[in-house]
Amino acid sequence: MVSANELPKTADEPAPAPGGPAPAAAYSRPTAGWGAAFSVGKVLLRRHGAPVEDLRATLRMNHAGEGFDCPGCAWPDDPDGLHLDVCENGLKHAAWEMTHKRVDRAFFAAHTVGELSGWSDHALEDQGRLTEPMVYDRETDRYVPISWDDAFALTGDILRGLDSPDRAAFYTSGRLGNEASFLYQLLAREFGTNNMPDCSNMCHEASGRALTAAIGSAKGTVDLRDWQHADTIFVLGVNAASNAPRMLTSLAQAYRRGAQIVHVNPLVEAAAGRTIVPHELRTMATLKATPTGTFDLQPRIAGDMALMRGMAKALLETAETDPSAVDHVFLERFTAGFEEYRELCRATEWTDIEQGSGLAVSQIRRAAEMYRAGAHTIVAWCLGVTQQEHAVDTIREIVNLLLLRGNIGREGAGPCPIRGHSNVQGNRTCGINHRPDDAFLDRLADACGIEPPREAGLDTVRTIQAMHDGEVRVFVGMGGNFALATPDTPYTAEALRRCELTVQVSTKLNRSHLVHGRHALILPCLGRTEKDHQATGVQSVSVEDSMSMVHLSRGMKQPASPHLRSEPAIVAGIALATLPDSPTPWREYAEDYDLIRDTMARALDGFDDFNQRVRLPHGFRLRQPARERVFLTPSGRAEFSHAPLPPLDATPGRLVLGTMRSHDQWNTTIYSENDRYRGIEGLRTLVFMNPADMAERGLADRDLVDITSFAKDGTQRNLRNYTAVAYDIPPGCAAGYMPEMNVLCPAGDYSEQSDQPLMKHLNVEIAPAAADLAAPDGTATASG
Repeated sequence: MVSANELPKTADEPAPAPGGPAPAAAYSRPTAGWGAAFSVGKVLLRRHGAPVEDLRATLRMNHAGEGFDCPGCAWPDDPDGLHLDVCENGLKHAAWEMTHKRVDRAFFAAHTVGELSGWSDHALEDQGRLTEPMVYDRETDRYVPISWDDAFALTGDILRGLDSPDRAAFYTSGRLGNEASFLYQLLAREFGTNNMPDCSNMCHEASGRALTAAIGSAKGTVDLRDWQHADTIFVLGVNAASNAPRMLTSLAQAYRRGAQIVHVNPLVEAAAGRTIVPHELRTMATLKATPTGTFDLQPRIAGDMALMRGMAKALLETAETDPSAVDHVFLERFTAGFEEYRELCRATEWTDIEQGSGLAVSQIRRAAEMYRAGAHTIVAWCLGVTQQEHAVDTIREIVNLLLLRGNIGREGAGPCPIRGHSNVQGNRTCGINHRPDDAFLDRLADACGIEPPREAGLDTVRTIQAMHDGEVRVFVGMGGNFALATPDTPYTAEALRRCELTVQVSTKLNRSHLVHGRHALILPCLGRTEKDHQATGVQSVSVEDSMSMVHLSRGMKQPASPHLRSEPAIVAGIALATLPDSPTPWREYAEDYDLIRDTMARALDGFDDFNQRVRLPHGFRLRQPARERVFLTPSGRAEFSHAPLPPLDATPGRLVLGTMRSHDQWNTTIYSENDRYRGIEGLRTLVFMNPADMAERGLADRDLVDITSFAKDGTQRNLRNYTAVAYDIPPGCAAGYMPEMNVLCPAGDYSEQSDQPLMKHLNVEIAPAAADLAAPDGTATASG
């Protein structure tokens, strides 16, 4: 059995077993450190071209005022100008983008779409960078070259021919910079639609809705300085060592100053153990590791709300004899609904809390005492929380707990959603939102001289349904890999195929290029690492990190092909072909991004003097009123929520399954089939299970199993011949890798609170694989 909190003495990772994957073994070394350095070194050595030049470029990543922003996660840059503010996965991501392999017209001439559809997703992206615009030719089943002007004309002709602007959807991935995001939403709204699905609809939509209701702001209130002053940190549903590795530095620093660090996760991940911070040369030389956690809690999947409620209940019980356990002055001056919440906690039975969380009362009380003893507490969370059915209620319960001790609007304290993609928060700030409010639309109208549509548009789930039903005929994807990142993979693929036109703006070949509409375009764009040459000179773009800092990013490398265009230039090209009478200076915007930022300064709240402030060494932080204890809620106060605990997932024989990424993966990009921190090598079609659950089903470690998910509408979806891996995970729970397991998540099964797909809250049955030798490993099916 794999257990992430057992550290065997050997530091050697096992070699692959002949004819099959290597036996699983817990990672024995500290996270980051030399393990990460060797991993990055292997990536660079496997590549061809100029590794020294590429390494020099990557080491300029995240430099204040110069260099490019990491195209990976959204963790903030070091505020003191650290010059080695990088991590393993960020370097891998940059190296993956800077590959010297090319997917050119000769490649597409040699391979039909039908053939490429049989390749693995890793093999597709590993072919290298796209080099020129391509259009799908139905007669030959191949992509063939097309000029940029003709590609834009085809897009514009089909868009203008729609009987309603709402027949089009404009999807955004989190890698899109602020300037391109602003132009993209302007294009959609000037065209006449708010159909702007984005990756936030699948990750942190719940965070924005919960925080807006509770404190009047859709974003967290803390910054990296607060992390430097917190004495208690709770980390919920975050696999930091893989998904936000630079967080390990903050956790190590917190441990050294005596902070309590509580990791809350059904799987005890490697980030809860110890680390060697790569830029600390002395610790690297001496192999001195620092713990990054002091207490682990393993709730059942979707048990976080019951845990938070239990901690609040324990705190309020303590307050009956120790009034200092809660901040009465703060509660009276700044909150609404406290008395009702106190009564709710009193009425919630401990037995319900134990059953709902999967934790013992003693564990919950210990966590509550750690919270009470701290003067400055941060609670951070990620997709392990947001992709649950009752995620909004859970996040509001987190805020309830923070409010009890006044841990908002002061140094070292507050709520902190951990955004997963480098500019996903900036996308939303700059207008990528299918439900814009009137205040935003009014400013946009005044700044840009257009009359934007006021009706709410379609989010990701509803866009898939609308394409499937024929209501959306054109899909434009600005980055990402929509076909693979979304739920219900076969259903989504069929929806895309029913479109009249699919347009994918991409850097590398991926599955979404092979799952296309009647007409299909691949438009290759510059990567974050590349110089953006325009008529007025080399341009910079801005990004917003997970903690509301906005700063510039400037590529260091020459473009992979002279035929690539920047994302702002591609948006402008589509706009000029689609909106011939537009009052917007699209061509001028594409030539000089300062002009875009001048307009953004007028249209976006908090972007005053944008061009000047963004050129400061670290950029600027967008104002968060709740950080100043100004709560833009209907009551003018921070609002307690009073939701009941959610019902248990109690169907006999079923488990609750959550999908997740491996360590050698970034979103849908698979670097290898290894998952170093979980002891997995050469295997992705697996399911992690509790040993007791395996024994009940007559399963041994590495047995093949079939997995069946059950949708709310009664339909079923199946994965065949997956490998069961015994793991330290709570009874009744299971986990496996996305995007392979996305097939198990029905498109119609989304949270009624957040509208997010329930990627981490799937009801499944797992049984020994059926004796069907014709079924290959990882086969997916669906049935009614």
